[in-house]
Amino acid sequence: MKEYKPEIDVDSVESVDEAKLAGKKLREAIRYHNYRYYVLDEPIISDSEYDRLLQTLIELEQKFPKLQTPDSPTQRVGSEVVSALAKVTHPIPMLSLRTVYEEGDVKNFDQTCRDELNLEDIEYIAEPKFDGLAVELEYENGKLRTASTRGDGITGEDVTANIKTIKDIPIVLESFQGESVPNRLIVRGEVYIEIKAFNELNRNRSKNEEPEFANPRNAAAGSLRQLDPSITASRPLRIFFYSIVDAERQQFKTQIEVLEMLRGWGLRTNLQLSRLCRGFDELIRYHRELEQDRDDLPYEIDGVVFKVNSLGYQEGLGMRARDPRWAIAFKFKPRQATTKLVNISVQVGRTGRLTPVAELEPINIGGVIVSRASLHNQSEIDRKDLRIGDMVVVERAGDVIPQVVSPVFALRNGSERKFRIPQKCPICGIKVEMSNDKKSTFCMNINCPAQLRRGVAHFASRGGMNIEGLGSKRVNQLIESGLITDFASIYEITEEALLQLERFGDSSAKNLVEQIEISKGRPLDRFVYALGIPLVGSETAKVIVSHFKNIQILMNATESKLSAIEGIGPEVSKSIISFFKREANKKMIQRLQDHGVGIESYQQDLRESKFDGLTFVFTGKLEKWSRKEASLLVEKYGGITRSSVSKKTDFVVAGPDAGSKLDEAKKLGIRVLSEKEFIALVNQDD
Repeated sequence: MKEYKPEIDVDSVESVDEAKLAGKKLREAIRYHNYRYYVLDEPIISDSEYDRLLQTLIELEQKFPKLQTPDSPTQRVGSEVVSALAKVTHPIPMLSLRTVYEEGDVKNFDQTCRDELNLEDIEYIAEPKFDGLAVELEYENGKLRTASTRGDGITGEDVTANIKTIKDIPIVLESFQGESVPNRLIVRGEVYIEIKAFNELNRNRSKNEEPEFANPRNAAAGSLRQLDPSITASRPLRIFFYSIVDAERQQFKTQIEVLEMLRGWGLRTNLQLSRLCRGFDELIRYHRELEQDRDDLPYEIDGVVFKVNSLGYQEGLGMRARDPRWAIAFKFKPRQATTKLVNISVQVGRTGRLTPVAELEPINIGGVIVSRASLHNQSEIDRKDLRIGDMVVVERAGDVIPQVVSPVFALRNGSERKFRIPQKCPICGIKVEMSNDKKSTFCMNINCPAQLRRGVAHFASRGGMNIEGLGSKRVNQLIESGLITDFASIYEITEEALLQLERFGDSSAKNLVEQIEISKGRPLDRFVYALGIPLVGSETAKVIVSHFKNIQILMNATESKLSAIEGIGPEVSKSIISFFKREANKKMIQRLQDHGVGIESYQQDLRESKFDGLTFVFTGKLEKWSRKEASLLVEKYGGITRSSVSKKTDFVVAGPDAGSKLDEAKKLGIRVLSEKEFIALVNQDD
């Protein structure tokens, strides 16, 4: 696409040919942004910029009506669904709302409604406009049947399995005031993530060297559209419901009744912030109050929605092609600012991930001085065409990490410089490894100083070698004293050396040396995880070691052999190969072995175990063990536990309240065990 933000002055367009060309540019740009927003969940312009593009096309088509076509973005919502998720056709199209930014547009909306209905004034209901992902849920006989995303407004994506993981959403509805739930009920709502939960989610992703989400909306959309429901279940999704599309045998007179009925049925609504307003002045007062209070809310809102409260009046006003005539969205002023991208620096994380960071001329955005913003990776920089020296649009939403939205192309003067992540680590000078999609770049040097503090803390952590007493503060102290210079040096620490340091006595020095000695017997998967290989978490490490006899065989494994393991993709395989081909890493592992770190015996025992190579999935409640304890037991005997059922699953252990995993197991013909049968299998031949 040539232009993603074409500047079109509708008043200056005189001829049909000019209008055709202008319309073509606008439609291409809008479709492109629809695709990025609705399908990829990766918008590159702000909502206000997108709305201006759409409004320009609307004005152009009004001036030249013959240009309007059924497939014009002004006649549709979003983009066509391109996803591995199944498609669902909405019984009634999920239209968007007309968006405005000026009080004058709200006044015109009110005037039009009064004129059309021939009324002196109208009662509206004002509601917060949530910044999340719109969904539609269908209930049959009070039980959740299907859930889908908006998609293109006509066809959405089936996210039923994922929706069921959201605790706010009832699987079975409650009766309300003696009224039974309709046999068929279709409702709509907005899935979102609260700001505090979003920040915690990003902190954990950063800690695990995973790319951070740009904002809560992207995080919510990406979480809900996962192919694996267990990933969705791990994300802090919430929902507010706001409308009833169809309720068999139920009649409502007002929108406020709809919200009350939804809440009565157990469907979460935001009645607390919704308000009945009569006339233009009360609408504007509500908007100003909510804009002022938005930073105190636990979730993101980007405006307010005004709806005619009477459903009868709504029906009388009717619909336009892409939005209802009885409702409007009045957006808040975007919390954005323009500043200079002075430089792009590079940080090196615990696992060696290189992350580019925007160094900005300090700017006040929503009361916060912003001078730095994460740029995530080289792919992100290339996609936005960011250059050092650019004037850029920076956005901050609530407490969310600032992000660079886009460069201001019109302000470029030719002095701007393209950025490329260095080919060598800026800390140790070793050549780095970049993924094919440019979304991850790693320094594979296990001895890189930038990785040492966090790397050693990770190595000694509970999930790794579990060296009790060697927390982050102690790690820092021992590195500063020179006792720890790499992983292997941990096993060279003596009581005498520790006693020379502050805060170490006879007892603490003895205990730490003992714990270091005990850690030599940790199993192979813990050792592999402790090494901090990029993209290899604790679960991945367990999968890997179930296929290799010892560390030497793993170090010599080919990429094709690694990729053939279920759950180990090409990027993980490439990362493992790159890590072990480094001479410094090989020497480190040899030194660890020389110190007696027992990293072979555990896997040899596994090869003789009763569950060797078998895959288990647990669902429902267990009485004797927790799921985690049962999983550890399987792994103790050489088996593998998974969170989802596939053709490669050998056993599904089902307790009471077993869910969709049990249905999937029966569908695939996989053997299902009760807890009693599982216990018998564990005790067999013991």
